[in-house]
Amino acid sequence: MNIKSSLKAHMEFSGKEGPIRCIFFCEFHPIAGPIISCQVPENYISKELFDSISVYIITKAELQKSTITVTLQDHKILGFPVRIDDKKYARNAFYFNLCFVCDSYARTVQYESVVTKLSDYLMAMEIESSFLSGGNASSKLAPILTQVMEELNARGECALTQGPTATHLKVCRIRLDPSPVMDHQVPVFIKDLPEQQWDLTTQQVTPYIDGFNHVVRIAVLSDVENNLVKACVQNLVYYEVVALVPLFQYGNVYCATPKLKVLAQDPELQRRCLNFVAKSRRQLPTVRDVFRLYSSMTRGTTIRDLCIRYNTQNLRINERKLVQFGVLEKLIRRVHKYPVILSDQPDLQKSLSGLLSLDELCCSIGVTSQQLEDQLEIDHNVVLLYK
Repeated sequence: MNIKSSLKAHMEFSGKEGPIRCIFFCEFHPIAGPIISCQVPENYISKELFDSISVYIITKAELQKSTITVTLQDHKILGFPVRIDDKKYARNAFYFNLCFVCDSYARTVQYESVVTKLSDYLMAMEIESSFLSGGNASSKLAPILTQVMEELNARGECALTQGPTATHLKVCRIRLDPSPVMDHQVPVFIKDLPEQQWDLTTQQVTPYIDGFNHVVRIAVLSDVENNLVKACVQNLVYYEVVALVPLFQYGNVYCATPKLKVLAQDPELQRRCLNFVAKSRRQLPTVRDVFRLYSSMTRGTTIRDLCIRYNTQNLRINERKLVQFGVLEKLIRRVHKYPVILSDQPDLQKSLSGLLSLDELCCSIGVTSQQLEDQLEIDHNVVLLYK
């Protein structure tokens, strides 16, 4: 596999969305057979290529009125074949398909509803005024297809007002479902809550999302059942309003990631970082001090150790905000502790199996991480794994 093929395969795997490269309108001509009547830009899909795949574009009855995708070496074609039955047509029916063309590695599921709606719009105009079959289809369609492609690529939406009918097209971004929310995780707002009519649970829960309260504590403070809080937070994660970070405690251990070097090079990231981690907006810390703290985060070094060593108060740095920003920007990552019991004690083997972190255990039994760790250190049959 060459470099270009490897790159394409990687982008397909990652589900990367790409722009619309071409839109074409094809139909079944009673004499010439399947033909492209209009496309923008012109000649993007050659006649030879279209002829080789036309059987999949102008389809049998079983596939009509449903979205189809044809993937070629360099293109991915998304269409919605339509048949209009009427005795006024040469073969008592008019067959057409409006198709979007993207790169072969691009994700196209977000365009399916747009292709369907635009095809229905053209079908309505054809039934009403023979807009497609009445001659000059190319000259009438070209400005419409050009507008659709340019506006969807630029803004993700387009309004069409052709003749007596109108329609609004919008690309719906398809997001993957977020992972289930755990009791010990901490939601933090990454953008302002949109002004819309949220459900009652969300209205009760959001005042207690401060970036430091974990899910169980939010449930207690808001007087909302725990599973409802989880569902609410998961919904906010889905809409990219909040992100989830580990529970902050001074006994936590973090380590720097390779992305930390970006902080030394990117002035915009530095500006956002200093404003976020400062104890006061009037006196910002220095990039040097912030970078030194992040780079000192290593396995075996707790946040408490760093605060004592560098005296974060004098550096004008809020250590809680420092950790929060570092995790959100992936400058650092949490090193979790997983207790494992070595002796044969069935009552403890399930909880101390190495699968549950200290955070999870603390939330389930209602103690602090330090209290639990102190108790586990007394038992010589328990070891802590850091990962």
